[in-house]
Amino acid sequence: MPMQNNAYAQYNRNKIMTASPQELTLMLYDGAIKFCNIAMNAIEEGNIQKAHDNIMKVERIIEEFQMTLDFKYPVANDFNNVYNYIMGRLREANMTKDNEILKEVSEHLHTMRDTWKEAMKLANK
Repeated sequence: MPMQNNAYAQYNRNKIMTASPQELTLMLYDGAIKFCNIAMNAIEEGNIQKAHDNIMKVERIIEEFQMTLDFKYPVANDFNNVYNYIMGRLREANMTKDNEILKEVSEHLHTMRDTWKEAMKLANK
């Protein structure tokens, strides 16, 4: 089993290292959704630490998105406002361990990911 885990880890490293910036953004959205789901499951299981850890992972991804915004484009302000809203909701969810808030965050992340995916398709035509 350790051999398989090493191969999988190497595959993931290669996937990240060879990805375009657009693909990396998509991977980050997917990661945020995954960690949000893990946090929701942890809350249902009563595992407060696991929930906290995964909510923090989502926050770090959102922070990464915010750091990469290029404010010479007006749409960056719109994205920043959405990211600020999501960050506030994540903090609230982390303090209260409220799955309804995380479901809302997950919906926003899915919408943003799907929009990004569609933009990637259009850009490649």
